Amino acid sequence: MDDEHPDVLTIGQLAHRTGLSVRTLRFWSDEGAVPPVARSASGYRLYDAESVARVELVRTLRELGLGLDDVCHVLSGRTTVAEVADAHVTALDAQIRSLKVSRAVLSTVAKRGSTAEETALMNRLARLSAAERKQIIDEFKEEVFGGLDDPGLRDRMRAFSIELPDDPTPDQVDAWIELAELVRDPAFRARLRTWMELNTPLPGQGRPPGASIWWARQIMQTVAEVRKRGIAPEGPAAAEVLSELFGDADRAAVLRSLEAGIEAGAEHYRRLVARVRGQNSSPDATEELNWLAQALRAADQT
Repeated sequence: MDDEHPDVLTIGQLAHRTGLSVRTLRFWSDEGAVPPVARSASGYRLYDAESVARVELVRTLRELGLGLDDVCHVLSGRTTVAEVADAHVTALDAQIRSLKVSRAVLSTVAKRGSTAEETALMNRLARLSAAERKQIIDEFKEEVFGGLDDPGLRDRMRAFSIELPDDPTPDQVDAWIELAELVRDPAFRARLRTWMELNTPLPGQGRPPGASIWWARQIMQTVAEVRKRGIAPEGPAAAEVLSELFGDADRAAVLRSLEAGIEAGAEHYRRLVARVRGQNSSPDATEELNWLAQALRAADQT
């Protein structure tokens, strides 16, 4: 203590009282966050009991992520803690979203064993703006579904959004990366377009046989139950299942549609879209679709 100021603390004593280093307190003092209340005859900084409380407040605000400029504004009364906290919540929310994207990208890189070039591409895809993501999907939908003579389908595609939410989960980001890569692939677009054309009714005609397979999940549920019972796709039991599902429909047309969808990867696309949208997707029906195709081929050969 200084003899001229018996009730004050030196910066060393303030450091001891608060558990902070002298260097930190000197920096805060220089920035105006914890100014000295007086100076000793020798020019040393002196602090009082209120300085101890001020140091504790500065430390709390700094631990919450506030910069010294914001801290000084609060301490000087130019703004309130609540106002600064609200601004920082917004900033932290943006930072958290960015960190989630980074985590999702790194998780995908680790799972795939991606190269540096692939990692850079995935990072760019994950960080696209909402408008840029929409443009990718709109271009894909126009190429695959545009011009098809099926007003109902066109209306569904226009209304069917594929968007990441503002606060996506890591799984949604991971699914978006994979979906964006997929829909930008010209070969995938061409395969899916071929499949859609097979499923689009000609003017004045009904929907082609087999077009409903991909949308009627009860068909997949039926086949899943059949597979659980151990019924092979070849044989009379499988033939009975086909009769139950398709009746007297043109099974060759059903098989063409089914094979085109399998070749296009329609089931994988469906599940990726559901993941991006955060929906509880129905189980992967790939095995059921393959079983159905094998059964139709076997029936065609008998």
